[in-house]
Amino acid sequence: MMRQVCWIEKLDDGIKRDVRWTVEQGRVKWQFKRSDEERFDYTTPPTREDWDNFMERMESRYQRRNISFDDLQLARKARAKALGEGGI
Repeated sequence: MMRQVCWIEKLDDGIKRDVRWTVEQGRVKWQFKRSDEERFDYTTPPTREDWDNFMERMESRYQRRNISFDDLQLARKARAKALGEGGI
């Protein structure tokens, strides 16, 4: 089952940036697309700020019961692994 979290943010230069976080079969994939570009970027690694924004959204979705606790745990583990943090 594929799960996806998407949001649009406005960058300092006024350009909008579409961000997607997808989980499929236990693999995590980030996608970024600026409004001044035609295609999504699949190779740029997410920044700590991207992870922080994502986790805020996941926590909020969990509070509203839009995602399961398992999805929240998966996000926490993926963040800890990506940022080299020991615990959750």
